[in-house]
Amino acid sequence: MTTPLTAFPADGYTARWHTWDHEGNETLALRWENEGWTATGEVGREAVTYVIRLSATWQVRQFLLFRDLDEPDLWLGTDGGGRWGEMNGAHRPDIDGCVDVHLPCTPFTNTLPIRRLQLDIGDSAEVMSASVDVETLGVVHSKHRYHRLGPRRFEHTQLGSDITTEFDIDEYGLLHDLPEHFRRI
Repeated sequence: MTTPLTAFPADGYTARWHTWDHEGNETLALRWENEGWTATGEVGREAVTYVIRLSATWQVRQFLLFRDLDEPDLWLGTDGGGRWGEMNGAHRPDIDGCVDVHLPCTPFTNTLPIRRLQLDIGDSAEVMSASVDVETLGVVHSKHRYHRLGPRRFEHTQLGSDITTEFDIDEYGLLHDLPEHFRRI
């Protein structure tokens, strides 16, 4: 049986994390606009800001990454069917088929499949993500498995690697702590 996630407040929501070693932090702001969610994260240690525009059903529509300029350093969009491109119109067939964005410097991008998939306890699903390296702006396919272990507990495996982590989420689907990486404050 699925334990439903709580809807975010219509007037927005803010969450904060520290890195495990307390050398970095992130502030995430979620707001409802234009019939979808906009997530804006300020990531301190990497000195980046990301913006993810989502549909009402938590499907990624646009991803923007800002490093040191007023204009985005990376601006990607998807048609919702797995076809990706840059906002200048250039098709990105190298990431076609991805449905999510994975940004290793933030715990937030784990929330995207958790909210969208609405897995029952014991169920798992594999998702293709466009994984972004904030230093090089490289974007590659990455395959992930999310397994719902309990009402608020998940296991995440980055397939093709030895990386598997377990974590708890809050009532909205946001991570509390990601051991060795992030702590919710």
